[in-house]
Amino acid sequence: MQVERKILLNPGPSTTTDTVKMAQIVPDICPREKEFGQIMDDISHELVRIVHGKDEDYAAVLFCGSGTICIDVALNSLLDKDKKALVVQNGSYSERACEVLRAYGMPHVELKQPIDSPPDISVIEETLRQNEDIGYVYMTHHETGTGLLNPIREVGELAHKYGAYFITDTTSSYAMIPIDLYKDNIDFCMASAQKGIMGMTGLSYVIGRRDIIEKSKDFPVRSYYCNLYLQYHYFETTGQMHFTPPVQTIYAARQAISEYYEEGEEKKWERHQRVMAAIHKGEDEIGLKEALKREVQSGLVSAVRYPEDPNWDFDKIHDYCYERGFTIYPGKIEQKGTFRLCALGAIDDKDIEAFWVVFKEALGQYDVAVPIHYNA
Repeated sequence: MQVERKILLNPGPSTTTDTVKMAQIVPDICPREKEFGQIMDDISHELVRIVHGKDEDYAAVLFCGSGTICIDVALNSLLDKDKKALVVQNGSYSERACEVLRAYGMPHVELKQPIDSPPDISVIEETLRQNEDIGYVYMTHHETGTGLLNPIREVGELAHKYGAYFITDTTSSYAMIPIDLYKDNIDFCMASAQKGIMGMTGLSYVIGRRDIIEKSKDFPVRSYYCNLYLQYHYFETTGQMHFTPPVQTIYAARQAISEYYEEGEEKKWERHQRVMAAIHKGEDEIGLKEALKREVQSGLVSAVRYPEDPNWDFDKIHDYCYERGFTIYPGKIEQKGTFRLCALGAIDDKDIEAFWVVFKEALGQYDVAVPIHYNA
């Protein structure tokens, strides 16, 4: 069975292979069967291995939900009493972390930094120096709202220097940008199946140090469903998720992980870079400008400024492209008109070349001038 192929240039869910889609078609099974528990156990070990972790040091804890569930889980579960969190806030997804902390009424320092350039390491260190009760430092690795890549290795080193844990949201970098838990000073990271491993929405996971997870059993319990230690302990003792898992999504994840290893870490990252190079080439050819300088971009997301043309209408351009199999996505930069083109998923540079043909047709259809016009 073949499914019509769509090229998703949004930041997730991503384009998947037919073999991943078809992996969901399996005989019905009760998720409490040992057979299914073994599948989840195998997946957990492979998820740790993708970021070069050792099973004796790190565990992958599975949750049913989108990527945001893991932000919630990590933030609420890993802060001890009499401690506060430090969030390096330089984009929409680190702002989401602050919203989670505010929702729980948890003490935290929101360290705002520019959204279009890497944070000032000296400012982060000074904040740690002035706040001796920081329990963990939280930073988004790749801010998909802008495409900014943050310096997790350096910030993780700083966190450890001042006795804090380091948590990074790798939802939109995991299994794409090569990550090494040890070299990058990561205590906890997280992702969801519909992004880097190119699986289906509904399965997310926190990967973290076993010793800290074990220690967190004595931390305040702020959530029943979204508690890291409770989920970890239940799986370690029963071989099952605490609550009903997304069964078919997990079968798809197993297939996606198999295909990840078949392609290989380096070749997969090279492909994503090839896709982004094709995106940049098309932008340059018609004069589109980006919100961020390319030297600070992740290589996975390009935030494109809206043309300053009276005929430009994002919705019309989106719909034209969508009807022809290509999805573009609105931006997340406050008070600035942008849309995003992303290099995620099972796509290659030839797909991007085909996209630019359609995008140029859309511009012509609605009389948007090419080269693209900007006032500044």
